[in-house]
Amino acid sequence: MTGIEDIHWDPYDPALARDPYPLYARLREEAPLYYNDKHDFYAVSRHADVQRGLADWGTYSSAHGDILEIIQADIELPPGTLIFEDPPVHDIHRRLLARVFTPRRIATLEPQVRAFCRRALRPVTGAERFDLVEAVGAEMPMRVIGMLLGIPEADQPAIRDYTDDTLVTEAGGKINHEDILSTDAFKDYIDWRKQHPSDDLMTELMTAEFEDENGVTRTLTDEEVLTYCTVVAGAGNETTGRLVGWFGALMARYPEARRELAADPSLIPNAIEEILRFEPTGPFTARYVTRDIELYDRTVPAGSAVLFVLAAANRDPRRFEDPDRFDIHRVTQHMSFGAGAHYCLGAALARLEGTIAAQEMLRLFPGWDVDWDHAELAQTSTVRGWKSLPLVIRGAV
Repeated sequence: MTGIEDIHWDPYDPALARDPYPLYARLREEAPLYYNDKHDFYAVSRHADVQRGLADWGTYSSAHGDILEIIQADIELPPGTLIFEDPPVHDIHRRLLARVFTPRRIATLEPQVRAFCRRALRPVTGAERFDLVEAVGAEMPMRVIGMLLGIPEADQPAIRDYTDDTLVTEAGGKINHEDILSTDAFKDYIDWRKQHPSDDLMTELMTAEFEDENGVTRTLTDEEVLTYCTVVAGAGNETTGRLVGWFGALMARYPEARRELAADPSLIPNAIEEILRFEPTGPFTARYVTRDIELYDRTVPAGSAVLFVLAAANRDPRRFEDPDRFDIHRVTQHMSFGAGAHYCLGAALARLEGTIAAQEMLRLFPGWDVDWDHAELAQTSTVRGWKSLPLVIRGAV
């Protein structure tokens, strides 16, 4: 099926996670439709195929999940899990969250997000060495999501740790799908918010009226509200924290880019786009095939699982000139936030947090190296990024 017998891509192999791009290049060029018989999935890696496939929700469905293990577990998914739904019900549920995540409304959060970032950096200001993931990557997104949901500050670390732990892949590529779908972390807050409404997302979700797929005007059930909150917390904490880590790593690898950004902060938003293209925090996403399809003279049968390799698509030379070059001036439309109906609803928030973290880091620290011997890179079923990134602060050279 691969066309080249020695190509083997195992998304659970930690050795490949360290630098998957040479293998992704082989997949694109030699096996644009790849089949892994060990884990029983297909994969496509060319930009055009990924873009076309993600836009075609009728053929490549999210209703069975967008994580390989969940699709293969064939379990019933709770209503309101936007990322695990197809239109038209997906569109109905998405519109409820879209009220909060409009770019204009996200822009109004800038002062609070900046305050959270400065607060996270305050303990390490003037330090000669600190872990960027611990100080900022794990701290700032947690505070932002906690603020949006109305979670008390004292409870925010526990919520972050709980949602992060559900994404950990066990040896052999197994994931506890019961944990990843659990809404237990937020149950204690629902009754409290009913009695003490506030200006937060949880209150808005409990009170917003909408017309459901049956034409009934109603509010969300408690279980639906819990599911929404779980989706927002999981997506907002993990992926944005990894983006901060990749900023720190790439600025150490490309000090000339760091110097440019420090001299001209107006370049930072575009640099964030290039970081997202170059090292996407979510390297691939899965879909369920609803009908037999023909790709590259092969049949992918209905019922199959397909992985769309976003990280490979982001470096497709058919779409990007010199794609393995990191260029903060590149004008890019990357695939890191997906495409079509499931384009990431939190994209504007992730961009805002990444931009602010970069601005504040460059304001406080003239330059840094990474202690690569003690840095730890990890990949789960959904994200790839730094668990630990110790920075050694130095001069601006």
